[in-house]
Amino acid sequence: MAARTSRSSAKDRPSYRCSECGWATVKWLGRCPECQAWGTVEEMGAPAVRTTAAGRVSAAALPIAQVDGRTATARSTGVDELDRVLGGGLVPGAVVLLAGEPGVGKSTLLLDVAAKAATGDHRTLYVTGEESASQVRLRADRINALNDHLYLAAETDLSAVLGHLDAVKPSLLVLDSVQTIASPEIDGAPGGMAQVREVAGALIRASKERGMATLLVGHVTKDGAIAGPRLLEHLVDVVLSFEGDRHARLRLVRGVKNRYGATDEVGCFELHDEGITGLADPSGLFLTRRAEAVPGTCLTVTLEGKRPLVAEVQALTVDSQIPSPRRTTSGLETSRVSMMLAVLEQRGRITALGKRDIYSATVGGVKLTEPAADLAIALALASAASDVPLPKNLVAIGEVGLAGEVRRVTGVQRRLAEAHRLGFTHALVPADPGKVPPGMKVTEVADMGDALRVLPRGRSRTPARERAAAAE
Repeated sequence: MAARTSRSSAKDRPSYRCSECGWATVKWLGRCPECQAWGTVEEMGAPAVRTTAAGRVSAAALPIAQVDGRTATARSTGVDELDRVLGGGLVPGAVVLLAGEPGVGKSTLLLDVAAKAATGDHRTLYVTGEESASQVRLRADRINALNDHLYLAAETDLSAVLGHLDAVKPSLLVLDSVQTIASPEIDGAPGGMAQVREVAGALIRASKERGMATLLVGHVTKDGAIAGPRLLEHLVDVVLSFEGDRHARLRLVRGVKNRYGATDEVGCFELHDEGITGLADPSGLFLTRRAEAVPGTCLTVTLEGKRPLVAEVQALTVDSQIPSPRRTTSGLETSRVSMMLAVLEQRGRITALGKRDIYSATVGGVKLTEPAADLAIALALASAASDVPLPKNLVAIGEVGLAGEVRRVTGVQRRLAEAHRLGFTHALVPADPGKVPPGMKVTEVADMGDALRVLPRGRSRTPARERAAAAE
């Protein structure tokens, strides 16, 4: 009897599990030792140990060459830029998770996709858990997303959503959002670990059984990570990140995970009053057209996935009024700008930057994070410090090391081809750039000393206050 009581108490002993990674323990901890997350260890009942016997198979195993792959053929969404990221379109039975910050345009994009993908043979069901049906209808009127084969429902109950699937029999389901749907059979508030797992699992089973593509909207945390348990990203087939500054027009859809294609493609969109449209050639958003060259500006070509984009870097230096000069950046990494300042001062012998306020930014809201923009940042800062403009139609591509050397970067030929297509005639690149577009002058630079020689000599603009002092 005592042994039975001991076994029973051990079985009924409560356990604790991390809501992020699922790590379990018999006592509470403030920090999960597995994923190092704070405050995620919660009390749960100890799982019972069970064994599963072999059962009947749903279909016999076949040699892989005999499996019919035509059922996994992608169907276009009607939005070319989204098809680019998905690898051609939506595969029947695929579950796609689209995550982004509030107000970035997720609902607008998916409502446009739902309307364009709906046809007489392929119905679309749009389920909203955050808005009323009338609110979605108003958005559809604004972006011209009305379609007789697009069905709309406002639900927050999982069983009701499954009931709509039986009634409409759609080929595409759009759920906005997965954190607002809850199952009455599962304890916990909507958006919790248990609820999200149950909702996602039920919708994934329904998608696979019906051959129905599913688009799920996901929330993000303040750090930009997808909210909810990490398990959600493992369960779905495709994870897309919707990025963009709410004060800019540009939006980027970036593939994070894709079981049906590559994850190095990026879709570009422009958000405006009439909705959201794809940008097949977005480089014009990142450039400023001028009649004359201006000091402190330099152009570069960045790679977003496989797509080259010409972007403009701007820099401005002014006399500092405080003991510690300001260093302000927008669209650029502060650490990379600080490194370029150090390289210019030590390797380029430009000492005028140390005691001046320095402001650096990009045009059009684009964010330059790859090292290939180092050379353009350095030249923009040098041009601003000397108040001498760089030659017109010049692009600079290359990574700059702390020793002042200019290193090679990937995709130089694609970058040069894009610059040549937009009319740029001169480029600064690292050594051995490969095939050069005809009619384009390419200058190979080994270090910052070679790169700074493109600054015209003897054409420095004298500041207005110095001209006034000289006149006196």
